[in-house]
Amino acid sequence: MPLTLPPGKRLAVSIGADFDAHSVWMGTFKSASQSHLSRGEFGALVGVPRLLDLFATHGIRTTWCTPTHTIQTFRAQCDLILEHGHEIAAHGVYHEQITRLEPAEERRLLELQVKQHELLLGSRPRGYRSPAWDITDQTLDLLEEYGFDWDSSLMGRDFEPYHPRVVTALDHESGNTFGPPSRLLEIPVSWYLDDFPPLENLPRSVGMQSTDVVLQRWTDQFTFAYERCPGGVFALTVHPQTIARAHHFMMLEKFLDNVAGRDGVWFAPLSDIADCWSDPAVV
Repeated sequence: MPLTLPPGKRLAVSIGADFDAHSVWMGTFKSASQSHLSRGEFGALVGVPRLLDLFATHGIRTTWCTPTHTIQTFRAQCDLILEHGHEIAAHGVYHEQITRLEPAEERRLLELQVKQHELLLGSRPRGYRSPAWDITDQTLDLLEEYGFDWDSSLMGRDFEPYHPRVVTALDHESGNTFGPPSRLLEIPVSWYLDDFPPLENLPRSVGMQSTDVVLQRWTDQFTFAYERCPGGVFALTVHPQTIARAHHFMMLEKFLDNVAGRDGVWFAPLSDIADCWSDPAVV
């Protein structure tokens, strides 16, 4: 089902920033390395201003998925993001590995991040993006319970929002079984549209790839979405500590020049995009 976009608009585009800072190294990679932490500091002190200036040049408003650890560690940068008119969405407490949490701990951390958003930013987050884009069997139910409107962690579509379903039973011989669709709207992501895996220097990774290759990949995906998926959504994920490095940043500038030059492109935060979805069959 296509989105009901503003008049004259053909494709919704989210250039979403995952502002992980220190937390991705502490939470996902279990590292206390000063070298790793300094990369997170670069993202906050150099990456955030560079991205905000670039977004302002193109008149782009977007969503920054931000762990509450980042909000507390780099509060001034988060305030600046909000002052520029962007949205801050939930992205864990410390970029925790969701699938390794006990159910009670997953619930506790989700409740904690909602409370910390309210305390630190003055409002509840409308949307959630799981750290490392992975969820448990109970994550979607918890997000519904705590009042979220949308999730952006799964890959069951490419350029079409949808209501996600949990696989409730695995059966190698008779096929798998799905649970009912969630009330949440899923705005899909893709590892092909993420800067972190191909461009970062990571343990046991094929990172530090050519920016020409990555730029072509993103451009091809955007062209397909623009030409063949009217009423769809193109969601690119970037990380301030990655994309703001000089050669990566120049690649992003080229990409945005191309996207912004197409008629009917609507740059918007994820909550604004979610508000364009109308599905009376799901309540």
